[in-house]
Amino acid sequence: MSLKVRRVVTGKDSSGKAVVVSDGDAARVHERRQLGITNCVLWSTDSAPARLSDASDGAERELGITPPRQGTIFRMIEFGPQKSATATPQEKLELFRKMGLTPEGPTAADPRDPGMHRTRTIDYAVILSGEIDMLLDDSEVHLRAGDVVVQRGTNHAWVNRGTQPCRAVFVLLDAAE
Repeated sequence: MSLKVRRVVTGKDSSGKAVVVSDGDAARVHERRQLGITNCVLWSTDSAPARLSDASDGAERELGITPPRQGTIFRMIEFGPQKSATATPQEKLELFRKMGLTPEGPTAADPRDPGMHRTRTIDYAVILSGEIDMLLDDSEVHLRAGDVVVQRGTNHAWVNRGTQPCRAVFVLLDAAE
């Protein structure tokens, strides 16, 4: 899998005129072959409201899966077909635990999928290409290009049972219970 994304960032020059600050391939691409996933961080913020005067590159922050407190993460993920992952279910479960991602609630002890997890975020997802299944505690939804999801802090897993990669964008916003 490869994930090449052109990222254009705008800002203002010293006179307040809108300008392009950067235009090029996104650099924060992380491939997890064992999971069949490639992740590209496009931007993040560390406050709400975000500071427009902050001249730093929001993709260069060291981040985990979830955004900083009161922050956001904007990323693109390519999910390879499930058969492209090399991790066993137990290895996948351990990888998710190491990332601090585990399910909560009634299915926490026996999740439907080893990738089942919950984040305390509101997630906006847009499926750009391909197809993917979103697994919830005891149901699932098949998603295609053009579909959107608003994930509100619930247990979920992403499974690509097809033969082609699925590409999606996600915006995660820190949330409170």
